[in-house]
Amino acid sequence: MRYPEYPENSIRLEEEILARWREEDLFRRTLEATEGGEEFVFYEGPPTANGKPGIHHVISRTIKDLVGRYRTMQGRHVTRIAGWDTHGLPVEIEAEKKLGISGKKEIEEVGVARFNEVCRDSVFTYKEDWERFSERIGYWLDYSRPYITYAPEYIETVWWLLKQISERGLLYRGHKSVPYCPRCGTALSSHEVAQGYEEVLDPSLYFLCPLEVPDGGEDPHGRAILVWTTTPWTLPSNIALAVHPDLTYAEVAHEGRRIIVAEARVEAIFGEGAEVVRRYGADELIGRRYRRPFDLIPESEGNENAWRIVAEDFVSADDGTGIVHLAPAFGADDYAAGQRHGLPMFRPVDDGGKFEEGMRLIGGTFVKEADPILVEDLERRGLLFRHTLESHSYPHCWRCSSPLIYMARASWYIRTTQVKDVMLANNRKVSWHPPEVGKGRFGEWLEGNVDWALSRDRYWGTPLPVWVCDANEEHTEVIGSFAELGERVGGLAEDFDPHKPYIDELTWGCAECGGTMHRAPEVIDVWFDSGAMPYAQWHYPFENEEEWRRHFPADFICEGVDQTRGWFYSLMAISSLLDLGPAYRHVVVNDLLLDKDGHKMSKSRGNVVDPWDAIATFGADAIRWYLLTVSQPWVPKRFDPDALGEAARRTFDTLANTYRFFALYANLEDWKPAQNGGGEPAQDSAGPSPRPAQPLDRWVLSRLNTLVAEVGRDMDAYEITRAARAISDFVVDDLSNWYVRRSRDRFWGNTDAADARDAFATLHHTLVVLSRLLAPMTPFLSDWLHRALTGGDSVHLARYPEADEARIDASLEAGMDAARVLSRLGRAARERVKIRVRQPLGVLYAVVPKGSEPSADVLDVVREELNIKEIRFLTAAEELVELKAKPNFRTLGPRFGARTAQVAEAVRNVSAEALRAFQRGEGLTVIVDGEGFEISAEEFEIHEEAKGDLVVESDEGYVVALDPTIDEALRLEGLAREMVNRIQRLRRDEDLAISDRIRLGIDGDAEVVGAAEAHREFIMRETLAVELVVGSQMDVSGYTATRETDLDGRRARIALAVA
Repeated sequence: MRYPEYPENSIRLEEEILARWREEDLFRRTLEATEGGEEFVFYEGPPTANGKPGIHHVISRTIKDLVGRYRTMQGRHVTRIAGWDTHGLPVEIEAEKKLGISGKKEIEEVGVARFNEVCRDSVFTYKEDWERFSERIGYWLDYSRPYITYAPEYIETVWWLLKQISERGLLYRGHKSVPYCPRCGTALSSHEVAQGYEEVLDPSLYFLCPLEVPDGGEDPHGRAILVWTTTPWTLPSNIALAVHPDLTYAEVAHEGRRIIVAEARVEAIFGEGAEVVRRYGADELIGRRYRRPFDLIPESEGNENAWRIVAEDFVSADDGTGIVHLAPAFGADDYAAGQRHGLPMFRPVDDGGKFEEGMRLIGGTFVKEADPILVEDLERRGLLFRHTLESHSYPHCWRCSSPLIYMARASWYIRTTQVKDVMLANNRKVSWHPPEVGKGRFGEWLEGNVDWALSRDRYWGTPLPVWVCDANEEHTEVIGSFAELGERVGGLAEDFDPHKPYIDELTWGCAECGGTMHRAPEVIDVWFDSGAMPYAQWHYPFENEEEWRRHFPADFICEGVDQTRGWFYSLMAISSLLDLGPAYRHVVVNDLLLDKDGHKMSKSRGNVVDPWDAIATFGADAIRWYLLTVSQPWVPKRFDPDALGEAARRTFDTLANTYRFFALYANLEDWKPAQNGGGEPAQDSAGPSPRPAQPLDRWVLSRLNTLVAEVGRDMDAYEITRAARAISDFVVDDLSNWYVRRSRDRFWGNTDAADARDAFATLHHTLVVLSRLLAPMTPFLSDWLHRALTGGDSVHLARYPEADEARIDASLEAGMDAARVLSRLGRAARERVKIRVRQPLGVLYAVVPKGSEPSADVLDVVREELNIKEIRFLTAAEELVELKAKPNFRTLGPRFGARTAQVAEAVRNVSAEALRAFQRGEGLTVIVDGEGFEISAEEFEIHEEAKGDLVVESDEGYVVALDPTIDEALRLEGLAREMVNRIQRLRRDEDLAISDRIRLGIDGDAEVVGAAEAHREFIMRETLAVELVVGSQMDVSGYTATRETDLDGRRARIALAVA
């Protein structure tokens, strides 16, 4: 076999491999190959297909694909069912745009049937884009039978789940203050609210509520309560003020008024020196009447408890005034307080978020736009104390970005608070990556759990399967299947569509009274849809029960950190509500992908990266690799094109060049894997011999198997960044910069055939194993490399490598580590004296940590690397260096003043023995005029000076000393090596093939001629010369190329011709 040339263009490589995958139906073959294997369960979080994929989608899809490929290569069967999230507000908003309408009123004018028809038609607008995107980045998903949340069979399973929850007494209708989107006209759940916070400027308003006497008259002392709020628009609905029962309150004389606030807030509000004229216990204020800030809503019967001060534990003196304004219609705490104290509720705001028409001052105004109007009116009436605009985080609708308001409404809820402890216990069984997300962000979210606001007052969604009697709202029935519904209504049509408006036409007589059962008009939270996918993707329990049992719970899921309060929560909540344990075992959380400057990508900033442009520039493998290696998945990443290119070059170019080196010489030598004596087929790679003679072969195979073990452990632990970086370090540092560089001359013209075979087999085997290690991470490059090396099948049909413990030699690895440190220090010493490695030197002295001395055969590698004739080991660094003390005048001066010069001189004269004792932790004392002074480490420095002419370098407990002496023999050998260097340059300049043999001539100064004669065989071997003529006998006319050159000041002429 011949090894193909590595493609110059990575994009072309990926497109070539992609075409082969399609032709071979490779994904399907991997599923068939693992059929019957142990199931590895993966859940795909469904994207919304009416929006285009972005560059940020690459990271989670890379991780998901990586884990799936890894487990498949281990022989596990990974069912990777694609899914589509097809309900909800994103789809409705797109439909509104297509119809040219906005808002619920216009939707109902068009008609719900027509509107939902447009929704259904729009949900797959970008379906092909998503599928093409997934294929191009190498994300394998089974799109042949995706789960689709609007499909009738999916909805039927959702209904079944809700009936199970209802039968446990956990589904109920309640009237609560809920987060509400006036644009979308529907309530949101707490986990939806958590996803939509934005920084906004809102009022910070301090206003006065004058106290009144019991009959409603003005307080004779003119006292007023100071209250703080950030929602002025709720003041027309004010019903009460709340104080904390345990706080002390102070009456402050300020600018002619008497103002009451919490004593702890006096200085923050009024400044130092505020005049406190009286203090109150909270009980002295509770029950007192005050004048409400606005009388825009008429008083009515039942308001006897209104506009009084009440006690509430949630009041705090940490900010504000320690007194809270209560509007029970617009806040969860306010609503609960209103229920406790029997307070009336004023809700003058319609479903569109506007004040009712006809209201004085603010009628017809959107609530947030009423703020300045109300503030101005307070100021006009002398009730404004202070007003500023402050930046803070405020909840917005996660779908349409409108500001939310908290409003008391009737909604359907799931009583998740009843299973909070179950969810917490289930969460403790999950391995979160990173753990702090599970314990912190997600765990704390579960700790603060509130009942799930399930219903939505919208149109395109899974209809709530609850029917309510029109004669008695207490008579309800939850339908759990289409068959059950058919029984109630006398059968369903074959093309039954469970969506609105058709589902709302189905009614039947109430079994408990004479009324009629009508469906509750709401649809459900789309997050319940997505959280139902473990069951609904199999249409469980109506079919595929065995498949569902095999695929629950998930072994692994992965999405962005925002899903801790989205899909991760809905999966956990539903499985906990059904008492099924956790829905997943391992979660990998990825954070945001930012632009190169660390800013969030947005269209308004103009910094959004088009994924197709990025792929066209860098290729999918490079993007995947960068996102995997730049930082852990759960750390925010910057999409930096320069850093991306560098990360790819470091690993991919090094690997490509290593393959090119192997392929070049393997093709020249016609080497094939089976030639090493194993007799196995080439595509399986016979592998290296059990114990190669060369220590470099044994070492790289040991390191390779150590790497395989480390990567396997990291992949199993979902430490994918650590695994990828370990592979990269091996490729660059171990394989290329050490093994290949130190083994180059074994691959071409090696007279030892067995040694050459070992070199080829070792490098080939290492490259094959690396292609398999990389396969889950960089599926295109690794597949090309594997096919090129084996002439066989795809790497994605191969088994993932397992470590061969017999090849791991820890002592050899430690010895080679020591050798590499010695080599690094030796090179540094050469650089200091500016002696090139081509110039051989005589002796290197070395001191190594105890037990770290390399073996003799490993030392041979160091000698060759440093071009040193001999390495001598010494027992202590003291044999190589002298210690000298250098005084630090900056610290000595302030201490010793006029005696500084004397002390400094005494420091300089400290013995080496005393300095070594100081390094061991003993004290250092100098004597000046008979007086002893202890010197600290800050008052002097210890310098190492080499003995004699030695050049010393040290690090990590290693010390080397290079003898730079060059005698005549060393000088001539150095000249010979310089000659080889110039000859090789001439070969390249003449475009000679690497295998071309040559006739060679050398002439020049006497030393040049002498060096050529003395090292004739070396020069001929290194330059592939079959003939060498030296000196005056050389006739330049007999050669095709000649060159005059300078060898360290010596004239030389070289001539060559192809033999």
